[in-house]
Amino acid sequence: MSRFWSAVVHGLTPYVPGEQPKLDNLVKLNTNEHPYGPSPKALEAIRAATSDALRLYPDPNADALKAALAQRHGLQPNQIFVGNGSDEVLAHAFMALLKHDQALWFPDITYSFYPVYCGLYQVPHRKVALTDTFEISVDDYLPRGDERAGAIIFPNPNAPTGRLLTLAEVERIVAGNPDAVVLVDEAYVDFGGESAIALVDRYPNLLVVHTFSKSRSLAGLRVGFAAGHPDLIEALERVKNSFNSYPLDRLAMAGAVASVEDEAYFQDSCRKVMATREQLVADMAALGFEVLPSGANFIFARHPQHDGAALTAALRERAIIVRHFKQPRIDQFLRITIGTDAQCQALVQALREILEV
Repeated sequence: MSRFWSAVVHGLTPYVPGEQPKLDNLVKLNTNEHPYGPSPKALEAIRAATSDALRLYPDPNADALKAALAQRHGLQPNQIFVGNGSDEVLAHAFMALLKHDQALWFPDITYSFYPVYCGLYQVPHRKVALTDTFEISVDDYLPRGDERAGAIIFPNPNAPTGRLLTLAEVERIVAGNPDAVVLVDEAYVDFGGESAIALVDRYPNLLVVHTFSKSRSLAGLRVGFAAGHPDLIEALERVKNSFNSYPLDRLAMAGAVASVEDEAYFQDSCRKVMATREQLVADMAALGFEVLPSGANFIFARHPQHDGAALTAALRERAIIVRHFKQPRIDQFLRITIGTDAQCQALVQALREILEV
């Protein structure tokens, strides 16, 4: 049936999501899901919203969720945009804010949806190489003479490397590109970073995107949001209302609002993940792995004497799933989600057997 495809479809290389295998007694450490469940208050709110009201359309403006997010972050509701997961928010941003005559800049090793969106929306782009230690160099994103970005996007912490920029470093990029939108994708920032949302009121060119899928344990609900100047938010709203006026359903909005309001649970669950991460880093280092510094709910590690693909396959034989990328420069690394203490201990024990140490 490919003869009926439009030209743009023929040219697409789609994003490949992390595997969701159906194996017995699986230790699933490949898609960066939170190891602990959502806030009990969020689950209660979702149950309460499951009523005859589901016959009605949800609020197309998601006013209650925007108000809750604005209050938490010290902003106004017109500085908040919400969507069906951060991937949809990013998709709208690519169309509304990142597509210009000059190229969009982003790291060469980063979230692999960025080049997919560039292909889908025909966005000219330039990949900026990470350093030899897999860091984003701020200076590489600053204009030099006539060389300047049409727009910039990068995750902080970066994915899949996990490396984190300080807020001051992020601000240098934003301040150094006053004529370009700078989108900071903060899917993992709650696991040890400082959010650039604190800079939104000072920089009209800054858009910060978050997801409820990671730190709020709601990957199955599909909620994301952006914070920025009202002019940027208006551009996103115009695209959204030209695409789908009802991206969030009643259950998603109810659960998301309750999650935002349960700050204590949110902070405690993030602290537990960070504590487990530090123990796993120490255990992996003891096995001879090189582990990059991580500010995320995953680590990025390689062993100097063992092939990354072979390690991934050996772990899979033991029903432990991690993520392996075949991309140049990182094809020896494993990206390992931080699970429960028990899951991480099972991973370490399996690696001891594989490495025979």
